[in-house]
Amino acid sequence: MKCQRCDRPATFHITELTGAKPLELHLCEDHAREYLAHPGSETPTPSSMAAAIAQQMAQQLVVGQTAEELARLDQQVCPVCGISFHEFRSQGRLGCPNDYLAFESQLDPLIVNIHGESEHVGKTPKRSSQGSEKRTQLIRLRREMTEAVSEEDYERASRLRDEIRRIEESET
Repeated sequence: MKCQRCDRPATFHITELTGAKPLELHLCEDHAREYLAHPGSETPTPSSMAAAIAQQMAQQLVVGQTAEELARLDQQVCPVCGISFHEFRSQGRLGCPNDYLAFESQLDPLIVNIHGESEHVGKTPKRSSQGSEKRTQLIRLRREMTEAVSEEDYERASRLRDEIRRIEESET
């Protein structure tokens, strides 16, 4: 297929959904670059091209800052379960209830965007929250036990194992 503005091959196929019906454009690389800098404008002026270039450079800086910030955030780890923010972003699941505190500044905007609120206003469970506290403690103890074994601190690992068993037996 040829470019709609010249005889070169069209390598960009753009569909605009701004009007009542879709508008398809088939452009070569040069005309696509020109179109993306000035959508809807056939002949850009030098001043509008300079403004567009400045805007694109500003967007590149923002994208670079965002990527750096995201890389820094991905290194954050929950002190209880050990899940990193990167793992949460990849899996879409948190590791424990403490993650809401560990990643609070990142999760608040996400929760507000999804639910419209960041505070729970619905029903509360009839059973006590003590069970979730025990589960959180068990997660933390198991992670510590795994770390102790990997560090070859077997005495600490056995103490942690015994504490885990004690907590599990008190639940039944």
